[in-house]
Amino acid sequence: MKVINGGVCAAKGFKANGVHCGIRHNRKKKDLALIFSEVPATAAAVYTTNLVKGAPLTVTKKHIENGVAQAVICNSGNANTCNANGVEIAEKMSDLLASALNIKASDVVVASTGVIGQPLNIEPIANGIPELVNGLAKEHAHDAAEAIMTTDVAVKEIAVEFTIDGKTCRIGGIAKGSGMIHPNMATMLVFITTDVKISAEMLSKALKSDIQNTFNMISVDGDTSTNDMVTVLANGMAGNAEIKEDGADFNEFMKALNTVNVTLCRMIAGDGEGATKLLECSVSGAKDLGTAKTVAKSVICSSLTKAAMFGADANWGRVLCAIGYSGADVDVNKIDVAFKSDKGVVDVCKNGAGVEFSEEKAKEILLEKEITIVVNLNQGEFASKAWGCDLTYDYVKINGDYRT
Repeated sequence: MKVINGGVCAAKGFKANGVHCGIRHNRKKKDLALIFSEVPATAAAVYTTNLVKGAPLTVTKKHIENGVAQAVICNSGNANTCNANGVEIAEKMSDLLASALNIKASDVVVASTGVIGQPLNIEPIANGIPELVNGLAKEHAHDAAEAIMTTDVAVKEIAVEFTIDGKTCRIGGIAKGSGMIHPNMATMLVFITTDVKISAEMLSKALKSDIQNTFNMISVDGDTSTNDMVTVLANGMAGNAEIKEDGADFNEFMKALNTVNVTLCRMIAGDGEGATKLLECSVSGAKDLGTAKTVAKSVICSSLTKAAMFGADANWGRVLCAIGYSGADVDVNKIDVAFKSDKGVVDVCKNGAGVEFSEEKAKEILLEKEITIVVNLNQGEFASKAWGCDLTYDYVKINGDYRT
């Protein structure tokens, strides 16, 4: 398996585009994205568990009940959530795009992201679709990735190449997510494409299984969005024998999907609103997987730990505290904690108690852009990872005037 260029257009038969249609006031900001498969694709998706859901999720869920989709349209700048005519607008987006592409409206995945509770005008979208469709190209994957961004600072895209059934296969993805990140299924918006031939049942199984250890293990601010959705389109153009059951081919697909998802997770966590550092909590020595995941997520979600990492303060007591209130059944007298980065590793806690360490060395380690909080529970063989970011002054500034 190797990382390649191309994002959501790396796989055979996929094209994309992104344009500014007028939803966002800043003309330099693209706000309408399109991903298109030359042939109908097998489709799977997971959605936010928030009871308040964006209208596009309702429409998309209905559209892909049959496990088929051919296009994804997404606007940024307005979430189309909590609007009386939200479903009507989302359906209209599908109808307009389907007409322009000469496909079924029911084969369109619809997504929106941005401010909640503001009416979404269909006019700029209707006016932008011709340019969006006419500009479809494999070279425009990056434009699509830009068009789904809101407060994101960096574009998030990745693609990998691998082999199944002797055929060269590719899978790629784009994501947006910077704030309101604390998923309970997935995070914000992620669109994945692949040319692997796989049944709808196995594609759904792969996605639902993988997000438990990827998108469900990141947190920026503890808020679960109303519009979270991850979708996968698999058009089968790689020419492999269809994956219909567990086995070596399915496992290889799962590895590729996981590689894409982990990469996107790290990109999202590292681009948290106002963030200066990517944090990873690596937990080992747990008695079961549930314990490992609970501990890792609790540490990553700790506001005090996040603030300490911003200040490059090796305040390991905050890590232990987060483990203690996580609800996980652990023996605190067996826990080891260390901080790690490209500058080295420093042990700060052994058997639940502090050890002598160089504050200067710890500072040097914690001033890096990527930091790993290493936790060994010393009570078993299970492990897990979670991702997040530091908590900075800018997070409050960004969200204090988000609407304006």
